[in-house]
Amino acid sequence: MGIDTVRTATADEAGERRREQRGWYFYDWACSVYSTSVLTVFLGPYLTSVAKAAADADGYVHPLGVPVRAGSFFAYSVSLSVIVAVVVMPLVGAAADRTGRKKPLLGAAAYVGAAATTGMFLLDGDRYLLGGALLVVANAAQSVAMMLYNSYLPQIAPPEERDAVSSRGWAFGYAAGALVLVANLVLYMAHDSFGVSETMAVRICLASAGLWWGAFTLVPLRRLRDRRSAAREATAPGLRQLVATVRDMRRHPLTLAFLLAYLIYNDGIQTVISQASVYGSEELGLGQSTLIGAVLLVQVLAVAGALAMGRLARTYGAKRTILGSLVAWTVTLGAGYFLPAGAPAGFFALAAAIGLVLGGSQALSRSLFSHLVPPGKEAEYFSAYEMSDRGMSWLGPLLFGITYQLTGSYRDAIISLVIFFVVGFALLARVPVRQAIGDAGNPVPAKI
Repeated sequence: MGIDTVRTATADEAGERRREQRGWYFYDWACSVYSTSVLTVFLGPYLTSVAKAAADADGYVHPLGVPVRAGSFFAYSVSLSVIVAVVVMPLVGAAADRTGRKKPLLGAAAYVGAAATTGMFLLDGDRYLLGGALLVVANAAQSVAMMLYNSYLPQIAPPEERDAVSSRGWAFGYAAGALVLVANLVLYMAHDSFGVSETMAVRICLASAGLWWGAFTLVPLRRLRDRRSAAREATAPGLRQLVATVRDMRRHPLTLAFLLAYLIYNDGIQTVISQASVYGSEELGLGQSTLIGAVLLVQVLAVAGALAMGRLARTYGAKRTILGSLVAWTVTLGAGYFLPAGAPAGFFALAAAIGLVLGGSQALSRSLFSHLVPPGKEAEYFSAYEMSDRGMSWLGPLLFGITYQLTGSYRDAIISLVIFFVVGFALLARVPVRQAIGDAGNPVPAKI
C-alpha cells in the first residue's frame, strides 16, 4: 500500500471519527434540557407545591399509606428513581456490550424518558403521585440512556482526545440548557401576555423539554455507529448482572477505587443540582423568575467552565483539576449555608461559582473514567458509573430529605452535603491513575 493511500485512509478515518463525535455531542444537546429545565428548575418547586396541595393538616402526604412530609416528596422520588436504574442499567449495559447494539437501546431509553417528560404536562392540581411516577420513569430512562451515551466515548475518541471531546459534549449540553431556559423564562415571566396561567406556563415548560429531547435525539441516532463485539456470556437478570459487574470490577481494584470516589463526590454534585431550586424557593424565599435567572447563569458559565477546565487538564492533568474543583464545591456549599433570605444577589454569586466548576468536574470525571475501563466492557462499566450521574444520586437526596424531615431546615439539609465532597476528595487523591489505566489494559496518555 502506497504512502498516499495510507494518508487518504487515515484522513478518511479521522473525518468519520469527527463526524461521529459531532453526532455524539448532540445527545447532550438533546437531553440536557431535561436536566436543566425539568430537574433543576421547574419540577422540584412545582411538584413540592402539588404535594403540599394534597397534604393533610400536618403537612404530610401518604403515598401507598406511608407518611411523607410534602417538602421531602421530590427528594424521595429522585432517590426512588435510582432503585429502578440500579436494576435496569447493568442489564442493559451488559446486553449492549454483548451484542454491540448500543444505538437501538439508546434510542429506546431516550424516547421512554422523553415521553415521560412530555407527560408532565398532565401534572396539575393534587396529582403528586403522577408527578412522582413520571419523575421516576424519566430519571431512570435518562440514566440508562446516558450510560449508553457515555460508553461511546472510548470508541469515538483516542486517549489524547478524550478530555477535549468530553468537555465539548458537556459544553453542548449546557448551551442547549441555556437556550431553552431563556425561552422558558420568557414564557414564565410573561405568561399573562401569552394568555396562560402561571401553572400552565410551568406545565408547558416541562412538556417542551420532553419534545426537545425526543427531536434532537434523532441526530446521534443517525451518526453514531454500532460496533459488533465478540460473543460474551448470556446476560443475567437485573441485580444478578449488577453483582456480576461488580465482581468483574474487583479484578481492577484501582478502577473500582476511582468509581467509589466518583460516586461519592458526584452524589453531592447531583444533589446540589436537583435540590438548589427547592432551597432557593423554600428557604431563601426567592421567586421562580430569580431561580430561573440563576440557573441560566449557571448554564452560560458552565459552557465556559467546561472548556476552560478541559484546557487546565492539558497542563495539570485531569485528576488534579478535578481535585481543585472539589475544593471549590466545598467552599461554595459553605457560603450557601450563610446566604441571607430574600437576597437574590448572593444566590446569583453562588450560581456563578457553581457554573464555573460544574461542567468541568463532570466532563473530566467522565473522560478520566473512560481510560480505566477494560476494552470491550464500556457499557457494562459505565452502567455502574452512571448510577450517580445526572440527578441519579440516591444517598444525597435521601440525606437531604431526611435532614429536612428531622430539622425542618433546608439550610441544615444543604450543608449536610459537604461530607460528599470531603470524602470524595480524600478517596480520589489516593487513586494512582496511571497505574489504574495500565492495569485496565489501556495506553497511558502523556498528561493524566
